[in-house]
Amino acid sequence: MSDSSSQPRPPRKGGATGRPPGKGGATGRPPGKGGSSGRPPGKGGASGRPPGKAGVYKPSGRSGSTSRSPLPDGSLDRPRGIRVPEDITGQELDRRVLAELRTLPEGLAEQVAKLLVATSNALADEDFDLALTYAKEAKRKAGRVAVVREALGLAQYATGDYAGALAELRAVRRITGDTAHVPLMADCERGLDRPRKALELLAELPKDGLEDETRIEALIVEAGARRDLGQADMAVVILQVPDLNARRTEPWLARLRYAYADALQAIGREDDARTWFMRATDVDAEGLTDAADRVAEIDGVVFDDADVDDDADDADVVDVAEESAVVGAAVSDAERAVTD
Repeated sequence: MSDSSSQPRPPRKGGATGRPPGKGGATGRPPGKGGSSGRPPGKGGASGRPPGKAGVYKPSGRSGSTSRSPLPDGSLDRPRGIRVPEDITGQELDRRVLAELRTLPEGLAEQVAKLLVATSNALADEDFDLALTYAKEAKRKAGRVAVVREALGLAQYATGDYAGALAELRAVRRITGDTAHVPLMADCERGLDRPRKALELLAELPKDGLEDETRIEALIVEAGARRDLGQADMAVVILQVPDLNARRTEPWLARLRYAYADALQAIGREDDARTWFMRATDVDAEGLTDAADRVAEIDGVVFDDADVDDDADDADVVDVAEESAVVGAAVSDAERAVTD
């Protein structure tokens, strides 16, 4: 399209910035929480991972009220309590998580399971403050369980509380010895404007044996940290890995290609960036990035949000006019019938 083209902006996929709920362009985070420079939400770009990743939460329920309700004795719930939607059972969780919760008394385990599902659902719905409320309640009830600390860390990360998220994820690592959240911890360091600490943390990861997603997320966060330090060319080199051409459909591939395209654009390689934004769309069936919008921006397409409102207003006017005509015709018919 020409530079002068102007048309209504198409609906964004995956949020205002094209990042999945918590899965950013440069490495994944909540939509609308940053731009395209590979920084944490609120820091000008993308990085991180989806809330509830690592197979911790796989809920099915969604909506529900959070208002307090009377207890059998007629009193209200405790002020610190929060009501979980009735359609949540807690059984939506992974078996691994349910097994971890079995260390708790039966009744408490069920309560915490429901809170974890509610946390995950709220994160998926991008209601991050509600997710944080559920996660805090889960920690209050079972603060020594790793999966609970993980849930709180992810919720804090989604709300931009990087210090809190870092503390919780450190606790998870201390309890479990698992390194899966190290890339996210490093991204928290970036969010706290400590890119060098982020690089030091990533250096602790083993060179072999990492799951593909963790390995790719680590590369993306590393590239973002290098850009934080003004080393944009190095960021491009870091992301030039064989995985870019992988014939797979995992979400991490779309994020990797998006991050690479974003890094290329940052050093002025617009044509190459466009190519890789397009390639990101090829593997982004779920619309987890805004790669298509980035292509349109490079092509010079101008989206006029006002046109969308004008079109909607025009449609309303037409509908009202048509409705008035129908009503008027009906009244005339009724008057003729009375006269006859």
